[in-house]
Amino acid sequence: MLKSITSKGLVLYNRNFREDDKLVKIFTEQAGKRMFFVKHVRNSKLSPVIQPLVVANFLMKVNDDGLSYIDDYQEVTVFQHINHDLFTMAYATYVVALADASIQDNEIDSALFAFLQKMLELMEQGLDYEVLTNIFEIQILSRFGVSLNFHECCFCHRIGLPFDFSFTYNGVLCPEHYSKDERRSHLEPNILYLLDQFQAVQFNDLKTISLNSELKYQLRKVIDQIYEEYVGIHLKSKKFIDSLEDWGEILKNKESE
Repeated sequence: MLKSITSKGLVLYNRNFREDDKLVKIFTEQAGKRMFFVKHVRNSKLSPVIQPLVVANFLMKVNDDGLSYIDDYQEVTVFQHINHDLFTMAYATYVVALADASIQDNEIDSALFAFLQKMLELMEQGLDYEVLTNIFEIQILSRFGVSLNFHECCFCHRIGLPFDFSFTYNGVLCPEHYSKDERRSHLEPNILYLLDQFQAVQFNDLKTISLNSELKYQLRKVIDQIYEEYVGIHLKSKKFIDSLEDWGEILKNKESE
């Protein structure tokens, strides 16, 4: 049964369907992720607004048992900076894909929608897209059913110590309890401190976070390991980010010459 609603939505992706039609995946604030059918795209007024990473208020007919439809739209937001910077675009695309993977179709999650939109807005403002991505990855772990303790020792519950992470105990160990896990991660304590901060960081704090390249490299390695161990998804957009480490630096150097 089709139901007419108006909701803010973020276009996740589109793909061709038959000769001149498209299927468009939109994460809506009020109805979750939905697949929309858009007919005769080349002559449709919807063509500009069904591009990936576009946010708009959509007037739509949603269908719980099949494809949904877009009737109209207003208040369109296009992220110009993201769209014109390869590196920011790569990370934004990965964040969106991660959000897509974290919830089922038709599942309403207005909090995740707001968080994702805020992340894109901060990337658009030019904030560090790598750090923003790390924060998003850590905070979205719960959507995958993963709960990790970066705040207090798993055994004595003390806080503020030079912790190390244990995959065996899904949390941190203080120096007195390092021996509980012979295969502990041997991470620098400041990495665990940052992961703890990332779990609870507020939007207003994001603008003040600045990390050097070595810390960002170490965070990337640890978060990749966490996702491999606990989540086990392998997104194409993440593989593209990983490839940027090789040829992306060459491109950056050429642009700076």
